Amino acid sequence: MTRTERLLALLQLLRRHRRPVTGRQLAGEMSVSLRTVYRDIATLVAQGAPIEGEAGIGFILRPGFLLPPLMFKDEEIEAIVLGSRWVSQLPDATLSRAATDALAKIESVLPRELRERAEYSGLFPVPRASVLADTVDGAVLRRAIRDERKLRIIYHNDQGVQTARVVWPLAIGFYDRLRVLVAWCELRTGFRHFRTDRIQSADLLDEPLPRGRQALLADWRRGEGLPEPQR
Repeated sequence: MTRTERLLALLQLLRRHRRPVTGRQLAGEMSVSLRTVYRDIATLVAQGAPIEGEAGIGFILRPGFLLPPLMFKDEEIEAIVLGSRWVSQLPDATLSRAATDALAKIESVLPRELRERAEYSGLFPVPRASVLADTVDGAVLRRAIRDERKLRIIYHNDQGVQTARVVWPLAIGFYDRLRVLVAWCELRTGFRHFRTDRIQSADLLDEPLPRGRQALLADWRRGEGLPEPQR
């Protein structure tokens, strides 16, 4: 690895961490000495990278710093293309169009050689023959999650029984054939999973969630026995 490649790799590693990360941890992940990490961080800061922190405490790359497109490796390009193509097949028209637009924007800033690799990638998701269509606009669910606001939904279970509920939306799980809304249900006073193809209507309320979504998600993960996400 050249020094330029190492500096770019260090930037990528810092961007991956949302919280301060120690120089020793960075050195371990990059398989270099602690002294090399400190020297490279000083070089990046001198070149304008917004890295904050100090030795012994930790470092963090502030949001808004853009890495050059040459940073993409072949596997990273393949992952982006495959993921975007997978999302573009979802029955959610807004999300599908956003995936196609996002991939086009990424390809537009790539150097010619990398752009051709993205355009002619040989990785394709298998078309879904029996995807269950949603009966509610997925954009409403995603907005409720982003804005941390309550939803009033009409939901029917596998027996066809309908109930009106007010829920605190936290996340959406995407499976091959269906999507599942993770939420705290005021009717059941607990976390519940709602298949989006069984939500008959969803109205966004003005009421904010009584607790932060991150804290609620942490409670849900503990209840499900799931590990914390990588930062």
